[in-house]
Amino acid sequence: MLRDTVYLDHAATTPLRAEVLDVMLPHLRDGWGNPSSAHARGRAARAALDDAHERIATCLGATAREIVLTSGGTESINLAVKGGAWAGSARGHRLVISAVEHHAVEGSARHLERHGFDVAVVGVDRDGRVDPDAVAAAVTDRTALVSVMAANNEVGTVQPIAAIAERVHRHRGVLFHADAVQAAPWLPLDVEALGVDLLSIAGHKLGGPRGVGALYIRRGTHIVAQQHGGSQERHRRAGTEDVAGAVGLATALELAVREMGTAVPRVAGLRDRLVASVTGPGVTVTGHRTDRLPHIASFVVADAEGGTITTILDLEGLACSTGSACATGSAEVSHVLTAMGYPEAEARGAVRLSVGRATTDADVDRAIALLPPAIERARAAHAASAGPDGTATDAAPRPAALP
Repeated sequence: MLRDTVYLDHAATTPLRAEVLDVMLPHLRDGWGNPSSAHARGRAARAALDDAHERIATCLGATAREIVLTSGGTESINLAVKGGAWAGSARGHRLVISAVEHHAVEGSARHLERHGFDVAVVGVDRDGRVDPDAVAAAVTDRTALVSVMAANNEVGTVQPIAAIAERVHRHRGVLFHADAVQAAPWLPLDVEALGVDLLSIAGHKLGGPRGVGALYIRRGTHIVAQQHGGSQERHRRAGTEDVAGAVGLATALELAVREMGTAVPRVAGLRDRLVASVTGPGVTVTGHRTDRLPHIASFVVADAEGGTITTILDLEGLACSTGSACATGSAEVSHVLTAMGYPEAEARGAVRLSVGRATTDADVDRAIALLPPAIERARAAHAASAGPDGTATDAAPRPAALP
């Protein structure tokens, strides 16, 4: 068993809510029928699955027929970007994304590029914001699809999705996808108000189970299926559906929507306390100051490695990260910070703390006590390992725990 920790990495994944586990257990124990089977057990599973589609759709202002269940956010994004681009390929082989997209979007785009697509990457400002007019300038009559995330998973900046959608749709037939995986627990996601054609969410970012997600596909929008072998999800995603996971996702999303009005200001207050505790010489808060997700406190520390800071904190029982969990272990600096104009030396000092609905004032108090000395120790380790030119060598010593 893991010892007690202060968990401030909710942007990576969230703990499964007790209410969600309670509704999933009956389907794991007894409701294990295949929803494609015609017998009683199969019909019961189908009824639960159909109900989950309906509930997810209601939370998004959509209809049940517009919801496709997937194995998570990554599959949802791949299905949207690849499936939408291939469906629009008769129009042209051009794809537009922002420079700060999640690796699932960027990786899908690069895959398409290897198959003849032209990928246009729209830059961002110092806050990580995309200019809707810059997106519009990148869209041509040959563009099949545009993908811009609703909010950034590393620095929390919220994008002007409705304004971007309006400009994209000035070009008739161009599809617009929004990755809302990180945004789902914290922002209203009415697909009509946003104007999106495709929108991705994932269960584990909002207190639901891992391994399940959903893709909204506007009625009348055609996509090319990315896996084959069955007629599930109206022929858009083959594979036997995870009924318990679907029920869990629906419940978690409903709870997030219901509690948003009270959870957002409380969580934002905790985040602001964390930010205030590290503001000082050599520490720069990253992301937009106001148009940002309420739970992400991100910053870069000069003359320190973000990985060293998070290691020191981990040894003290505080879990956080340097950025996207999907990039952990990579030797490369954050592409998000690079796109925002941070030099490599600064970007290497990135730290992300992300709170959640279960985070307490005591958790934040503990983090506030640990952060400043952790930063100073990381700076000392950086200085000790610096070579003659002032840059860190590969022989950096392992940081000691705080006293």
